[in-house]
Amino acid sequence: MDGSTLYSIGELAQRTELTVKTIRFYSDRGIVVPADRTHAGYRRYGPDAVARLTLVRTLRTLGLGLDMIQQVVNRELTLGDVAEQHAAALEVQIATLRLQRAVLAAVARRRPTPEEIERMHQLAQLSRAERRRLIDGFLDTVFAALDGSPAHAAARRSMTPELPDNPTDEQVEAWVELAELSLDPDFRDHLRSATESHAADLSDSGSAPPRPGVVAIVRDLATAAVQSGITPESPQADPVVRALTAGCARALGRLDDTEPHRWLLPRLEAANDPRRDRYVHLLAVINDWPAPDRLTPALDWSVTALRIRAAR
Repeated sequence: MDGSTLYSIGELAQRTELTVKTIRFYSDRGIVVPADRTHAGYRRYGPDAVARLTLVRTLRTLGLGLDMIQQVVNRELTLGDVAEQHAAALEVQIATLRLQRAVLAAVARRRPTPEEIERMHQLAQLSRAERRRLIDGFLDTVFAALDGSPAHAAARRSMTPELPDNPTDEQVEAWVELAELSLDPDFRDHLRSATESHAADLSDSGSAPPRPGVVAIVRDLATAAVQSGITPESPQADPVVRALTAGCARALGRLDDTEPHRWLLPRLEAANDPRRDRYVHLLAVINDWPAPDRLTPALDWSVTALRIRAAR
């Protein structure tokens, strides 16, 4: 075809895969303008109309509005400028949709009450500053007894979630659950009590922070016992318990104590909260840290073993 070829609306529809009604609408909006009309008033379009309508169809598929498309085809805006603006807008929409999908996934899995759904939705949409204030309030409560100590800053860092700017669905869902957990008064009280005991140990012993050593001793020795199939009540557990109590006594500077079961048992009972394992797991997901080992199985084993021997 040469440059003088004109198309009817029906012919344009065949070439562009748009409907006649849609092309007429675009024509009425001035996005594509007839080059001529027949004596009967029917519109005829030049070859450039095919290229324009193909571009319009593509831009509409990408989600651009007609006002912006009209500015592009009229060369009031460059296609690059429009693409950049629209990509930025889509980033915001994608982030919002990701949050919504994460909340809906959590709702489908957990079957919360309407009030819980509203709280989850609000937590998912907090800004970075709002998330920081929520977690700071939680950690201020938990680590009040350590404030000013050398262990304070490191302890806070180890418990602080940092949701990235472009989180995955899993990270968003983990954030919502972790935020809910941090708002649980009972969980706050549990962790605060644990850190208060830790601060008392520091004051009594004057040594380096003992609690990580105690937890590490329990984790290593009791986990090995669990994996070996040694039950807490069996005679084979006796040397494990002796090693465990002796190691904890050294860590806490209580080598002269003749009844370590008496003080170690309540210490481990207080530390043995599955919600702590859950918090640490969610923290690792949010911060993209390696998956941590669970402490609950080792603490369960140790608590049971100590109870049996304390009752003898």
